[in-house]
Amino acid sequence: MPFAALGLSEELVRAVADSGYPEPTPIQRAAIPSVLMGKDLIGIAQTGTGKTASFVLPMLDILHHGRSRARMPRSLILEPTRELAMQVAENFEKYGKYHPLSMALLIGGVQMGDQIAALEKGVDVLIATPGRLLDLFQRGKILLTGCELLVIDEADRMLDMGFIPDIEEICSKLPKSRQTLLFSATMPPPIQKLAAKFLNDPKRVEVARPATANVNIEQRLVQVRADKKKDTLKDLLRADEVRNAIIFANRKTTVRELTTSLKRSGFAAGQIQGDMDQTDRIAEFDRFKSDEINILVASDVAARGLDVKGVSHVFNFDVPWQPDDYIHRIGRTGRAGMTGIAITLATREDGEAVDRIEKLIGHKIPRAGGPQKEEKAEKAERPAEAKAPRPSRKRRDEPRQQQKRAEQPRPERERSPVVEDISNDWNGPLPAFLSIKAD
Repeated sequence: MPFAALGLSEELVRAVADSGYPEPTPIQRAAIPSVLMGKDLIGIAQTGTGKTASFVLPMLDILHHGRSRARMPRSLILEPTRELAMQVAENFEKYGKYHPLSMALLIGGVQMGDQIAALEKGVDVLIATPGRLLDLFQRGKILLTGCELLVIDEADRMLDMGFIPDIEEICSKLPKSRQTLLFSATMPPPIQKLAAKFLNDPKRVEVARPATANVNIEQRLVQVRADKKKDTLKDLLRADEVRNAIIFANRKTTVRELTTSLKRSGFAAGQIQGDMDQTDRIAEFDRFKSDEINILVASDVAARGLDVKGVSHVFNFDVPWQPDDYIHRIGRTGRAGMTGIAITLATREDGEAVDRIEKLIGHKIPRAGGPQKEEKAEKAERPAEAKAPRPSRKRRDEPRQQQKRAEQPRPERERSPVVEDISNDWNGPLPAFLSIKAD
């Protein structure tokens, strides 16, 4: 099915073709017609399935007719992280090249001045993180009464980050007669409750079972000792099949240390983590996208916000603490119909975390060993005749010990006191039941 069959305008179909996408993904085919008809929608799809375009494309056509007013955005898209908000903004710029719509990005880590100036001019599309949006609202710099369309993206991530109360407050300030779209990779009970409260008779679109990984991603788990993780990772990165890679770690300090170690070993590596300024994070991300560096080490601040076409590998240097984060991390590869490989390094202490992940995704992650483990596996697969059992040391030494005992004089053994007492008063031979030597 081509994009033109979904009811999109000619200008939008041309912009999509210019971007190199010949046909829509399943989530786009299922969601776009309903959004164009003005229906509320719940979209369940894992990352990397084209979810962002499934609401960006119809929004461009819906908002094409209309006029923005100062400080009163016509639509609002809520994102949990700055990286995701920037990714959505890039999609609007890419697909909206033939639509004269204005857009503003409200995120933390940058100066408010330019953001306020953009709002004063009036915007058709406002993309924001909840914290910065509420901050500007409380300062009186923005009004939400003119918002016709609301998108709550990555709702389960919003839940993880504690943004649900902020979203409820924001929704209470929006007009009730609006269209609301909610997208999430999973639907835990709090998200279902949120949808029931703020969506009106929504259509539910689900292109994959909740909390499943993209089928285009080959998953592997390598069991290692904690002190061998860095060496194992470097060996895996040197493999011919690794074109570029994103490596995830649980802590910011680990990201810094691992990046330094990789650079010392000759790898072209960069990093993105929460202690960096937003401008520095953007610069590192741009270096990775332009192939100036081919390895990017990141904390979970970037797990859902990195959108790079053609990432060949994702490595979990640390097993993620939350099972859902595993799906979003590995979703950085295998995007837009391409294939990818996700490798997780797990120590013995990670057993429980791995069990939780496997329970969530519904299957075991195939185990793949390093060179030493492969060598052991080869030995284990040798034919039975090649593995003649070696006699135990006890059995090997037995003939020699028997000979040694035969050459030595046998010492007199002590009789038991009972035998001794009876034998003193007995002139004949001892009965058979008493002629037992004491050991």
